[in-house]
Amino acid sequence: MTLIDTHTHLYLKEFDEDRAEVFQRASNVGVKKMLLPNIDSSSAEQLKQTCNDFPDFCYPMMGLHPTSVDKDYASELNKIKTLLDKDQYIAIGEIGIDLYWDKTFQAEQEEAFRTQIGWAIERELPIVIHARDSFKEIFEVVDDMNCEKLRGVFHCFTGTAEDARKIIDYGGFKMGIGGVLTFKNSKLDEVMKDISLEHLILETDSPYLAPAPHRGKRNESSYVSLVAQKLAETKGLPVEDVAKATTKNAVELFNLDLK
Repeated sequence: MTLIDTHTHLYLKEFDEDRAEVFQRASNVGVKKMLLPNIDSSSAEQLKQTCNDFPDFCYPMMGLHPTSVDKDYASELNKIKTLLDKDQYIAIGEIGIDLYWDKTFQAEQEEAFRTQIGWAIERELPIVIHARDSFKEIFEVVDDMNCEKLRGVFHCFTGTAEDARKIIDYGGFKMGIGGVLTFKNSKLDEVMKDISLEHLILETDSPYLAPAPHRGKRNESSYVSLVAQKLAETKGLPVEDVAKATTKNAVELFNLDLK
């Protein structure tokens, strides 16, 4: 069984003590690739170092996370663009709008989101969207900027069936399914029952949002196998079918090489 963790922050300090072991545990359960989204200019060096240390596993993304957007966002975007121009990345991410923690810089978040979507269209790269308490605002931006070249994933999808249909109707987007699917009261399993596997990819968002039975503890890429198992149970399918379909989707969306 081959799995891909399409969203994991394995470069963060939470893994400094046992990063090699984390990669080994992931490999042991069939995780062949881990896709690493950036946060801001302060995280870029460690992200690059982790990809250099584990080149057979890691693919880097570059972007400015919405919670790192403040009044100086234009300066930070310039730093991100310089990094993007200097090296090869598989996606622009993670980007988006987060209105859960703080709405102070909502306008700036929206402008940063638009700017980075523009970069993705120019470079013909997928985008990785962070949406928290912000589906309406994100849909407004994507509605305005959607085109044949725009594609990507709504990372850590936790929306409604209506949100899922909206994403599917865009044509170029997948939904990233992670540990929230295993949470007892999330209701995400009910939404997923009627969503075809062709629209889904798997992720962990480690070190955050660990699936049951590890909820509340540090997440890691090996746990993507638990997400696959829960999705299989939800849809009444063999886990091998879920792994095959979601891995194919990830390979196509991010233009990965599984050799």
